[in-house]
Amino acid sequence: MTIRSRIILLLVLCCFHVAHAQKDNLINITDLTKIVNSSSHEISPDGKMVIYLKNFVEDKGNDQYSYKSQLWISDLTAPFANKPLTSSEYNISSPSLSPDGKKVAFVRPKDGKSQIWILPLDGGESQVLTNEKYGAGNPVWSADGKKILFTTTIPMWAIEGNPEWEMPRPGRKYGDEPDYRAIKEGLAKEEIKPNPDGSLEEMRAYLAQNAAKNDPRVIDRLNFLGEKDLSPDLYFSHLNISDIESGKSERITNGFQNYFGATWSPDGSYILASTLKNTLHPDLTNHTEIWKINLSDKSESKFFGLENHRIGNPVFSSDGKWIAIGGQNLDEPSYNMSMIGVIRPDGSGFRWLTESLDRSVSNPTWADNNLELFFTGANQGGFSLWKANVNSGKIDAVISGPVGVTSFAVKGQKLVYALTKIENPSEIYTADLANKNNQQITKFNESWLAGKKLSKPTAHQLKTNDGFVLDYWVMEPTLRTEGTKYPTILNMHGGPSAMWGPGEASMWHEFQVMAAKGYGIVYANPRGSGGYGKAFQKGNFQDWGDGPSADVLGSLDAAGNQYSWIDQDQLFLTGGSYAGYLTAWIVSHDHRFKAAFSQRGVYELTFFLGEGNAWRLVPNHFGYPWEDGVKEILDYNSPQTYVQNIKTPLLIKHGDVDYRTGVRQSELLYKSLKILGRPVEYVRYPDEGHELSRSGAVSRRIDRMARIIEFFERYVNHP
Repeated sequence: MTIRSRIILLLVLCCFHVAHAQKDNLINITDLTKIVNSSSHEISPDGKMVIYLKNFVEDKGNDQYSYKSQLWISDLTAPFANKPLTSSEYNISSPSLSPDGKKVAFVRPKDGKSQIWILPLDGGESQVLTNEKYGAGNPVWSADGKKILFTTTIPMWAIEGNPEWEMPRPGRKYGDEPDYRAIKEGLAKEEIKPNPDGSLEEMRAYLAQNAAKNDPRVIDRLNFLGEKDLSPDLYFSHLNISDIESGKSERITNGFQNYFGATWSPDGSYILASTLKNTLHPDLTNHTEIWKINLSDKSESKFFGLENHRIGNPVFSSDGKWIAIGGQNLDEPSYNMSMIGVIRPDGSGFRWLTESLDRSVSNPTWADNNLELFFTGANQGGFSLWKANVNSGKIDAVISGPVGVTSFAVKGQKLVYALTKIENPSEIYTADLANKNNQQITKFNESWLAGKKLSKPTAHQLKTNDGFVLDYWVMEPTLRTEGTKYPTILNMHGGPSAMWGPGEASMWHEFQVMAAKGYGIVYANPRGSGGYGKAFQKGNFQDWGDGPSADVLGSLDAAGNQYSWIDQDQLFLTGGSYAGYLTAWIVSHDHRFKAAFSQRGVYELTFFLGEGNAWRLVPNHFGYPWEDGVKEILDYNSPQTYVQNIKTPLLIKHGDVDYRTGVRQSELLYKSLKILGRPVEYVRYPDEGHELSRSGAVSRRIDRMARIIEFFERYVNHP
């Protein structure tokens, strides 16, 4: 080998190693499988430990993965020892510490049904507590630690009697079905012989027998679409109490109403729960109240409710003097903020605490002083933690800014929380109640993040001509070099009332992958986004297209004017759900993008009323199409109306069993573009619903991310 050949070989090997070193230092698509987060944090009564669920992906090899939720415990003093309490063989949910901190109850499958299990923390195996036919969930300990309140979800046909509302099947009434419950259980009585040629009673027995086998599926309800399948049957959640010592369980509620968000009174004499006595079919109302169930005689009565409000999820202060509740005015359910209020146990003194905050908030948690309530909510690109003083009503931010508090717990003077940051998708921290002297407890993601190069977003604001002030962020390519222009992706959020920002956990990986692949990213919170109050959220009323598209495109224009590395001749566009809609809207009105990827969107709004289980977005944001002038507004705001104007190469994606937005929507858009001879490609994922990008099969999530990059790369001229 000549000297020249050796030099060339050395240069090639050097470049190969540098390229691989750079790849190792960047966020990869398959790093999706390495991300760990935690949830359901609870501090032990002595303040020394915290239990929580560690949520991760198990790599089984050969492109096989499974989601895992494992119960862990961590010390709250350095060196913060962390260890699992359960194996990863079974997924755990709803952990709840006993009042003395010696046991933990949780939900785990047994024989195909979820049941309540109890694990002693001083050693020993977990033991199953319940054996409910329809499963059990949501364990809540009584104050004395002797009983557990839990829920079971029961099909309507298994509940004795008939509801108060009218039979929704035209021309039929309750009692027409010949022992339908017995047929559904496979116990059809012999005296009625199913016969399509027999008497009316025998014909009905024949039809009921077929319907009981879901062949065919008989639908008589309004909300008949689930997430990944039809949902023709009504189910009702009921409350039960299990005695720890005897293991015996007793149902304490019955009938055709749902009970949820239940809690014990401090003295254990009664239960408060969210519910509504349904005089109308449950599909026809979102109204809920708080009811009281006296345990001495199982009598029930309404404890508190407000007309045209959703009220629920009561939480007692430890001294029993106050009850925190959540609620929302249903006059404009897509725009009114979810609030937290307080009320006395005797039903007096109700007032909202968070109305002035003008943010949708949740998860009220009492401090031990019984004077302060901690809670979280979306806020200007992050998920903040606040506290409110019950006496003064004063609200203070505890954690805010470009971070996301995804779960938290308080006990004594200790605060524990899981935090999303730009540098790390999720770790657990502890601090005092003012978030001072905070310390990191876990390092679940630090090992695989070590040495990785990240792109950090820079925050900006844009004032629109009609008075809105928008937040938007710009992320540069991870390995950007001065003097080089880069292709840039405008990535948009769904909802439409979702919110993105550095504290929003779901997009952490996708943004970092795009930046690692050499793309800049611009993302914004256009009018209609959550986290900015009611007026901003209502900015998209009867306007899903013009206003929001002007906002995101205006943010892209402003970024392009400010950052010279953005190649304005190489712009790309993507978004999912509502942002899939917005992607199609933009490319039907604006032709600047080299290519676009529209994911699980809706494109014809009138048909969306019947196509998806999110159909209430239509009346809540526009009105019903049969109302005066509304059909014209829906047509104007439908991207399908302008399909002939789409020239941008478009990749369309949907899950086969997405019942939230419905696959007919994307089929219509794709087929129209195909007929028009436009550059379009359609991807359908088997067995996947609307949540593919967040909780679908891991291998398909990897495929989706790679497919975005591959499609855009077809149209990129890299430097």
